Amino acid sequence: MYRDIVTTAKSLYRASKVVPLMRLSFLSGHYSSRVSEILVEAHAVSADRSDLCMRLDNDLMPGVLIAATTTSSYLELRRRGFEISALRYEDLVARPLEMCRVVLEYCHLPVSLAEMAVKAFDVDSHRNAIMAESAIGRFKEPQLTPEMKTKLNELLKKCGMPLIGEQDIIEGTLSCC
Repeated sequence: MYRDIVTTAKSLYRASKVVPLMRLSFLSGHYSSRVSEILVEAHAVSADRSDLCMRLDNDLMPGVLIAATTTSSYLELRRRGFEISALRYEDLVARPLEMCRVVLEYCHLPVSLAEMAVKAFDVDSHRNAIMAESAIGRFKEPQLTPEMKTKLNELLKKCGMPLIGEQDIIEGTLSCC
């Protein structure tokens, strides 16, 4: 599952406020390019992504790097012949019943379970965890400035991802329409 890259980066930023190791990584990334190297190694399929070794000098860069390398790896796996598909979060939220039916059908599960699946959306899946919406929801999200957008788009271009503001539906995305 993927979602709008800026929204993802903002969410990861807020999550970093309650996960100490994540927070330390995000803050250290401002000072050392080694952090981006470690993040890329953890999320990228390609062996050499030295072009992504950089200082993460704004609050959205770590999240964009994680999301872009993960999505880029998904696309690489598809190119290698793996039969995998993606699900866009925005589609799931906009049309939960229809998208649940699509996912269940894709997984060869009974489509009749779709209504029960939609009911699960009414509950915070992290409600008893450190990253519950009630915990991270109180943190202010960083605002996307024009300077940040320029840097983030440079990063997205290196990963072969759509730029901020462009159509962000990736190859192999399941759809009900």
